[in-house]
Amino acid sequence: MENKKHGFGSSIGFILAAAGSAVGLGNLWAFPYKVSANGGAAFVLVYILCVIVIGSIAMISEIFIGKRAQANAVSSYKKANKNLGFLGLIAVLVPTIIICYYSVLGGWTLRFTVNSFQSIASANNAVSFGSFSSNVYEPVFFTLVFMVMASIIIMAGIKDGVEKSSKVLMPTLFIILVFIAIFCLFLGDGVKDGLVYYLKPNFAELGFSGVVAAMGQAFFSLSIGMGTLVAYGSYTGKEIKIGNATFMICLFDTLVAFIAGLAIFSAIGALQPESLKSAQGVGLIYVIIPQIFEKMGSVGQIVSFLFFAMVVIAALTSVISILEVSVQFITQKFRKNRKKVTLVMSLICFIISIPVAWSVGGAFDGKITIFGYDLLTFLDEISNTVLMPLGAIGACLTVGWFIEKKPSANPFKTLKSLQEEGIGLGKFGKIFAVMVKYITPLLMVFVEVMGVRGKFIEFGAKGLDYLPIVITALIIIAIMIALYFIFFKNKETGDNSVEEQLEK
Repeated sequence: MENKKHGFGSSIGFILAAAGSAVGLGNLWAFPYKVSANGGAAFVLVYILCVIVIGSIAMISEIFIGKRAQANAVSSYKKANKNLGFLGLIAVLVPTIIICYYSVLGGWTLRFTVNSFQSIASANNAVSFGSFSSNVYEPVFFTLVFMVMASIIIMAGIKDGVEKSSKVLMPTLFIILVFIAIFCLFLGDGVKDGLVYYLKPNFAELGFSGVVAAMGQAFFSLSIGMGTLVAYGSYTGKEIKIGNATFMICLFDTLVAFIAGLAIFSAIGALQPESLKSAQGVGLIYVIIPQIFEKMGSVGQIVSFLFFAMVVIAALTSVISILEVSVQFITQKFRKNRKKVTLVMSLICFIISIPVAWSVGGAFDGKITIFGYDLLTFLDEISNTVLMPLGAIGACLTVGWFIEKKPSANPFKTLKSLQEEGIGLGKFGKIFAVMVKYITPLLMVFVEVMGVRGKFIEFGAKGLDYLPIVITALIIIAIMIALYFIFFKNKETGDNSVEEQLEK
């Protein structure tokens, strides 16, 4: 087995790290709610199908782009086609935007973890949570602690930091999750009602909107379109089989989301059935779940600690992966020490996260907004609804049309070219070639269009309320394209060998 000094030392290390990137807060609050609201098991079946035909294809594409180039996102896309490097620049920017608000949520979760034994939950937990989130200093402090934790791991590098931490954190997360799920399944008679609400197949409730929701969840749940898989893929060697690794990552991510739903809806059904229809989003994790733990008495404090420790791990492994994208690029492009780059990037993101924390918590009487949105919502919509889908579409089109020296409409000629480059997907290769060239990009365009359309409907009767978000995202894309062609296209942007040279 190839032993990469500055990369992943084993297949399991890469799989767990990539799974850690995929498994995040969305698995714990978005997936369970969407399942329950869109036909239960019917949604799960469509979701799994979408993971196969959309998520896995895009994931293979991004990992391959990075593995092929052994370089940061910008250089990886440049190696595929010199005119596509701007996709890498967007891939560096998107996770940087995400860190600025995701770290705030990580800080919230960290606070609930350390306070589990101090009866933070109460009958008025919504008030308690509101008091905490709107506090000027406390959310900022916990955000800082959370960022420090992520930074320490990134500074240690891929093999000694990301890989080693993932080998500990991801199994720990899964063990805690399974324990909590088993515990919640035996809470009482109401468990059955919660599980029926969560899993009862109802294709009538699924409908077209449910199918679109399943496609979107499959897309966003796997961390596609944000550069992390390109970055992690670049640190893999020949021993990493992309197809096998993708299967394991998708399986782990789906299992975590599904089991989380079992635990959450069992607990809600048994102890707070009136909350079944309101169990979604931030309120699910930080208001409803703590209320349930409170009803468990002293045992609830232990379960609360384990649950929020699990959520912290999910948030931490995600932030580690998204911070790595910008750290890798800046380190290689500007030949700077990884530890210094990590500290600078962490500091910049933390400074931006301060007004985000104040905005989403409603501090200063809710005056910190942009176009009427709190900063978390604004940044999240720009990155998740607009930029990430475009990034994933770009990855599929890059692999399907631009890597082969003489692009052909014949997918099997494309496959031969990809095999020469080392993609190695075995019998699945022919299916992949057709999917990545035609079907998956079209499905992604559909997800993008329907996602934006849905947001226009959700955020304003006439759709105009959402327009500033779309315009801002388009301006960002235009700026990234201009920056690339002016400053990066014809200049060296580095690769992984730079990191080895810097450490000599």
